[in-house]
Amino acid sequence: MGLIKTIGRKPGVQRVLSLVASGYLQLVRRTNRFTVEPADSDARLDGYGPFIAAMWHGQHIMISFMRRPHDRIATIISRSPDGNINTMALTRMGVRVIRASGARGRVVKDARAKGGAEGLRAMVKALKGGETVAFSADVPKVSRVCDAGIIMLARFSGSPIVPVAVVTSRHIRFNSWDRACLGLPFGRGAMVFGEPTYVPREVTPEEVDVLRQRVQAELNRVHDRAYTLVGRPDRVGIAASAPDAQGSPA
Repeated sequence: MGLIKTIGRKPGVQRVLSLVASGYLQLVRRTNRFTVEPADSDARLDGYGPFIAAMWHGQHIMISFMRRPHDRIATIISRSPDGNINTMALTRMGVRVIRASGARGRVVKDARAKGGAEGLRAMVKALKGGETVAFSADVPKVSRVCDAGIIMLARFSGSPIVPVAVVTSRHIRFNSWDRACLGLPFGRGAMVFGEPTYVPREVTPEEVDVLRQRVQAELNRVHDRAYTLVGRPDRVGIAASAPDAQGSPA
């Protein structure tokens, strides 16, 4: 393990970094002029009750911006040491963090799968307890391809999946697998909520795939719209629509 990574995992250092991170994100939220769509999004979100806020993984840094003063929001972060800073920063911003592995497609075949089932149960409990759950929809390490895990979460909780995109006109794009994006202060912002997807309790594997594709298409649509509102192209979305190295959609 490198020296910098070793130092970064020390509890005192992580607390300081989380304080800096949360302070910076609050600065970005305050200094960008945000447009929210649809115009009646507050009434719509309140009408859904606790819902699953679906996001692409690269959006996870700024997803806390969607939290309104009266919202109770939870999200899931792995128990790895690298997740500690994100956990502390999000907690400072009013988001409750569940430390567990996420619910992924393998739970479609085996609801007892270690790790994934644990995270699934925790998120279902949060939704039934009145919390909205922010959840990245991507297949692990595959950007902008929706995984079936989010469909299972909606199935077992009865809560709708509502895609959301949060973008800023000025930002830094990281060279990570998810092309994570960090907003910069003093620009324009957009927050776009998509149409809800409800999943019945009884659903076939074929229907799961149809629903998965529906969520994926709506996530892409809200991202396109958000970037249009801030006057910037969604370069990750453009790349994801092209064939990857194996010739399949990215």
